[in-house]
Amino acid sequence: MTALASIQSNSNSYFEALATAERRALHSFFDQHVVEDNDLGYFALDEGDYNALPAHLASRVVHTVHGAMLDEF
Repeated sequence: MTALASIQSNSNSYFEALATAERRALHSFFDQHVVEDNDLGYFALDEGDYNALPAHLASRVVHTVHGAMLDEF
């Protein structure tokens, strides 16, 4: 049962991070990434917080939601 609880907890943190990334992307020029972490499970990361993602973070990105704002107008 412990393994099942761990899997459910991990999938919950993934879907929560994904929802956060999707909400942020609507109002951002920057891509939003879902990053896997051994301690936290998954979390959302705004690419605008970094000039370029450091290698230790970029290697753990499991999903990216592209920023939806355009500055072409």
